[in-house]
Amino acid sequence: MSLRFAFAGFRHGHIFSLLGRVHQDPACEVVAACEPDAATRAELATSGKVEITHESLADLLADTPCDVVAIGDYYGARGDLAIQALEAGKHVVVDKPLCTSLDELNRIESLAKAKGLAVGCQLDMRAGPTRQTLHRIVQSGEIGEVLTVSFSGQHPLMYGSRADWYFQPGCHGGTINDIGIHAMDLIPWVTGREITEVTAARAWNGKTPQAPHFDDCGQMMLRLDNGGGVLGDVSYLAPDACGYSQRQYWRFTIHGTKGVAEIRGGDPNVMVADHTDKEPREIPGEASPNARDYFADFGACAEGRPEEADLTTALVLRAARLALTVQHAADQGLTQVRM
Repeated sequence: MSLRFAFAGFRHGHIFSLLGRVHQDPACEVVAACEPDAATRAELATSGKVEITHESLADLLADTPCDVVAIGDYYGARGDLAIQALEAGKHVVVDKPLCTSLDELNRIESLAKAKGLAVGCQLDMRAGPTRQTLHRIVQSGEIGEVLTVSFSGQHPLMYGSRADWYFQPGCHGGTINDIGIHAMDLIPWVTGREITEVTAARAWNGKTPQAPHFDDCGQMMLRLDNGGGVLGDVSYLAPDACGYSQRQYWRFTIHGTKGVAEIRGGDPNVMVADHTDKEPREIPGEASPNARDYFADFGACAEGRPEEADLTTALVLRAARLALTVQHAADQGLTQVRM
């Protein structure tokens, strides 16, 4: 089965990797693209990255047959665009985050279920060799029952070069939702445990006085279904020039009853130690032979083969709900919020 993709919004660069995947897949084609922002349309026309055929998704849906709407607009616009597409009977795949409010997510989930439509998200953390190796080690029981997870998702903010809409009220939707959604997908997958409670969370403005409403820092304490705990930091505090290569750019440390395992940004190995080890062991990260990614999984779900997918619509919605619930707890100062 071939899938006809229409793209809605290009104001975040991640969407271009999805556009590239569609172009590379002989079973997929791009049939239309819309961009409501005039400045972005002009930039795209100059760069030649994509041909814009419409200014609004409503007009695109009215006159262009398609199967999938791929969404890359600013975060605050994504929920409404996804709802429009689902109401029109289209599958949806979105750059992360999926949306910025629980009300939007509830509507998205309801429409997808009622119409039998797939919802995908560019959650790519499962695809890395060290992450897949960590998954195998933890799932094998080598470190025993998981009791604690500590993670850091420190990102560089790059104020001045990052898109202006990040710092405009109503456009971003929160640092925890923005970055933390990756961890909300990865942690249950690696550990086999569900996140059942937001024990506490906090978001605040730490280093961006130019945008006082923008909370560039985010931290959380969560509870697992076996009583274990999670501590996480997803702040925009990494140094601008080297932020994506430092160890705190996605570092996960998992302690269990028998030992510990850790992955960290830029390190090709997984560190593992149990109670008999005199020194920690370094296990080379190795991709699983049958590894899939979010794009292949979304295609399987959209084509009616969800049993082939690792990251299903239900798991995309779960990750979004976890991230939004933690963000809401941080924004409202709530504690012990049950999932």
